[in-house]
Amino acid sequence: MTLRMILSRWLAAAALVLPGAALADGALLTPWITVHAPPSPAVQPSAEEPIPVSTDLPPEAEVDDTGEQLVDSTPEEAEDDQGDLWDRIRAGFAMEEIDNTLVQRHEAWYLNRPDYVRRMIDRSRLYLFHIVEEVEKRGMPMEIALLPMIESAYNPSANSHMRAAGMWQFIPSTGRNYGLQQTWWYDGRRDVLAATRAALDYLQFLHDSFGDWELALAAYNCGEGNVQRAIAKNRKSRKPTNYLSLKLPKETRNYLPKLQAVKNIIADPSLLRFELEPIPNQPYFTIVEAPPHIDVAMAAKLAGMPVEEFLSLNPGHRRPVITPIANAQLLVPVDKADLFQANLESNDEPLVSWQTYQLKKGEKLDKVARDFDISVQRLKEVNGLTARKQVRSGQMLLVPLEGEGTDSNLDETYKSPDFQAPAEESRSVYRVKSGDTLSSIARRHGTSVSQLKKWNGLRSDRLRVGQRLTIWRQADKPRRAMARG
Repeated sequence: MTLRMILSRWLAAAALVLPGAALADGALLTPWITVHAPPSPAVQPSAEEPIPVSTDLPPEAEVDDTGEQLVDSTPEEAEDDQGDLWDRIRAGFAMEEIDNTLVQRHEAWYLNRPDYVRRMIDRSRLYLFHIVEEVEKRGMPMEIALLPMIESAYNPSANSHMRAAGMWQFIPSTGRNYGLQQTWWYDGRRDVLAATRAALDYLQFLHDSFGDWELALAAYNCGEGNVQRAIAKNRKSRKPTNYLSLKLPKETRNYLPKLQAVKNIIADPSLLRFELEPIPNQPYFTIVEAPPHIDVAMAAKLAGMPVEEFLSLNPGHRRPVITPIANAQLLVPVDKADLFQANLESNDEPLVSWQTYQLKKGEKLDKVARDFDISVQRLKEVNGLTARKQVRSGQMLLVPLEGEGTDSNLDETYKSPDFQAPAEESRSVYRVKSGDTLSSIARRHGTSVSQLKKWNGLRSDRLRVGQRLTIWRQADKPRRAMARG
């Protein structure tokens, strides 16, 4: 590293962070299981909110016949033998270095937010070994294992205003293209195993298409079409077609510098204001098979885990009960697998405590909530009810069982239309013209001003000519005529 790089990095880290250097593109949806969670923040970057996970799982202390605690150095020695996962990651870095002002700016953003970085790294400890293993099997550069840090801050429950979800931030259509099931019960974009497999498949396809990892990552961020058009434009002008020479969207121009900034910090932890603690070079979780129907809370209980920690490994499950149409595989910490299996075999309690209920004509949610001793807010969370999805007479709802000994009716009803995936949504882009307002654009496209602002991350009603606005519509609704820019 040159003296200039060292000095510029030090100065950038010490400087005030420039405005507009938001890290994560999406807001986080509070997991449905957290009943008393505050509403999701609307400002960026909100992906820094941590998933409540306890990774402190020390073995029980042993004592001798006199009651004195025994000192056992075996776990520490074993960790030393296995090595530090960070060293394995550093050894696998293979992409060309980027050194420009954007890298320095993003490095400063991270270094001026040590609490953010610490939470992000703490989250990554659960998933990093698995991702490193998969990246290494495919012969990919190890920088890709750091990609979820800039996509979602390693939060598998992250959501963006562009409908991207999960650790790898798949939009619905791309997720489906790469085999990620998305139903009312389960979202494969949030599944740790499925989404990682899909992301690496997609990145490999992009690398095969462009022959360059930098262009592949740029296309992962903004789409193959945008990169192909930028390359074609440069070729026509006889300009270079490498990543740094292309005219790409602002977010994509910042994408690799963000990754380089994270890479620099991992490569040189002395830049941080806290110690980068070692991560054992061994699996954190393993797979156990789920019964056909089981409550998420019961599965966590059988594994001897808090529900929040269980969900941090199984964030793909969107409802409080796991059904046959969801993924049958569950993840638990390696040291909990035998406990889960033993408790499942000896369990004599019902595995499901939910049933379905059909709304009567004119029946309100608050009455249903009272009848089943559940809060209205919890009832809405469990059933995915929002301002955009209103209840109707005859609709089926997921509610708690009425009492002990009652049999669940999920077997008969979980395939009903009310519990199917929502209608697919499509996206279009509108270019603002002279005289346009948010109100006129919203009316033209059958939506609301507040929804337009949410989709596009707008904090005011001001628009500029030529500005591009993303507009979503359900595929089963009649499409209105769109003015083209």
